[in-house]
Amino acid sequence: MFNIVLVEPEIPQNTGNIVRTAAATGCTVHLVKPLGFDISDRALKRAGLDYWHLADFRVYDDLADFFAKNAPDGVKEKDGTFSLDNDKAPRFWFFSTKAAGRYDEARFAPGDFLVFGKETKGLPEDLLRANFKNTLRIPMRAEARSLNLSNSVAVAVYEALRQNSFGTLKETGVLAERAPQE
Repeated sequence: MFNIVLVEPEIPQNTGNIVRTAAATGCTVHLVKPLGFDISDRALKRAGLDYWHLADFRVYDDLADFFAKNAPDGVKEKDGTFSLDNDKAPRFWFFSTKAAGRYDEARFAPGDFLVFGKETKGLPEDLLRANFKNTLRIPMRAEARSLNLSNSVAVAVYEALRQNSFGTLKETGVLAERAPQE
């Protein structure tokens, strides 16, 4: 459905939770190095629990490697800054507390990339500046620094899914039969 991009994630539990969200929703996770943990880290695996067999994730050496493999015709690089042409598919949306637009104002399409920065610093400001019209913010109180990364990813992914009628995801559940009362 969608692509979740984590640029230099630092906390294995967040990444594990995001992998679990991706596995449950059919999204692909893209991890851009350097990572603050080893992919085989126990905390990462524990947070993802038994969803690893459903997860599709890819690892890149850096942003240049990621964009070369995912936006070869729509990216311009100048002095290490990447500017993307969001008129071409796939489109890239950059999530940041510094963004002017709200996440629910974007119109997401299957295949879009939802890009998030590291927990302590977010995305590089040069990247945000070069793609400012495609930066999105999740509203929160002015006194709050930011939401947890895995929570932010879940908010964005489910908004993108909602806008696309949840694709092929199962939408209804079934209660277990209740044992007859004696």
